[in-house]
Amino acid sequence: MQVIENLKAKEKLYTEKLENGLTVMIIPKKGMNKKYIIWGTNYGSNESSFIVPGETEVTTVPDGVAHFLEHKMFEQENGRNSLDVLTEIGVSANAYTTNDHTAYLYECTEHFYEALDEFMDYVQHPYFTDENVEKEKGIIGQEIMMYDDYPDWKVYLNALQAMYEKFPVRLDTVGTIETISKINKEILYKCYNTFYNPSNMAMVICGDFEPDEILQEIKRRLIDIKGNGEIKRIYPEEPDSIVKERVTQHMEVSRPLYTIGIKDKPIDNCQGNGKEEMVKKHIAIEILLHLLFGESSELYKKLYDKGTISSAPSMDYEFSRGYAHILISGQSNNPEEVYESFKQQVQTVKQQGIDENNFNRIRKTLYGDYMKEYNDVTDIARMFLADYFKGINSFEYIEQIMTVNCEYTQQVLKEVFEENKMVLSIVEMSV
Repeated sequence: MQVIENLKAKEKLYTEKLENGLTVMIIPKKGMNKKYIIWGTNYGSNESSFIVPGETEVTTVPDGVAHFLEHKMFEQENGRNSLDVLTEIGVSANAYTTNDHTAYLYECTEHFYEALDEFMDYVQHPYFTDENVEKEKGIIGQEIMMYDDYPDWKVYLNALQAMYEKFPVRLDTVGTIETISKINKEILYKCYNTFYNPSNMAMVICGDFEPDEILQEIKRRLIDIKGNGEIKRIYPEEPDSIVKERVTQHMEVSRPLYTIGIKDKPIDNCQGNGKEEMVKKHIAIEILLHLLFGESSELYKKLYDKGTISSAPSMDYEFSRGYAHILISGQSNNPEEVYESFKQQVQTVKQQGIDENNFNRIRKTLYGDYMKEYNDVTDIARMFLADYFKGINSFEYIEQIMTVNCEYTQQVLKEVFEENKMVLSIVEMSV
């Protein structure tokens, strides 16, 4: 087992790639009562076209299969639902699907190994029938309709669709009523056998564990299956340009919602490609977002004092295979003013340069935020899994942050925060 120690975070990562290709990561937390495990597959809603290892023909499946699979995995041949079984044991279990990965998890203070039996059993033993697949279409159909009525989701999705013309990140993770109607058990088994192979999966365990002991327990519960070859993922070619700058939707909201999007080049297409560049760029963008529109920024104070906004926006940089973008979301009685003011602030900082004192203060605050993530087993495990599927060891953020300087950040500002790559999505009150 490889041991990676980070002296700044005072944490150790124990990791091993098993014979079947499964990567297991263990972050021990001595004295911590809560235990957390997450098991993910490098497979999300973006993977609708691919070539199965050993085949030559392209397989194309309906949108929404990854999420559909996640829903169906809990149903077992004995008639029980594994989510119910885990709840009865006294553990809190869940699952989720993103654009680039699917994950199954549970947390508890007691009964960890009893829960592990059920957990590792259901993830390795899918059970799909014509009847249970048809029944699930009705359940997921209701979920789709619910999201269609959810303003926070629509303002987000509309921003993605304003940025992306073809890339599947623009699509709803759950698919549509039409696309899920085409899903059958054969499609589910094919996607399961392709993407739920151990060589395409990773597991992260965090809590008061002895690494060797928990690793043996994991190995003991794995079924005998060999790792497969590389899955060739096929994505449409996405233009650099945006689709349209503005999109407005009317819904039942008490105050308008807005999302400002900035479309970026995928990091795997950038110069200086590599893990280090990915991490450095992500850090620089986080610093820039705080500098431009964080709670201590001039722009935030100005808009808050005017009453245009009443709270700080959420600000994220999302990136994975084939896509990258910035999203800034919040509520405002005048989203257009927020958008125009933000664009003006970007131009001002581009022209005047980044204030070094501000830069150092924000970088120091961000470093503190990174360190705080190691206080919670949930944050640690989810972070290590998501970063692993991007080819990143989470420790690298702590190691790289002080190498990100003002000059580099100014260059990222110039390259990424381009006005012709910005969009504004608004959800406002129905007339």
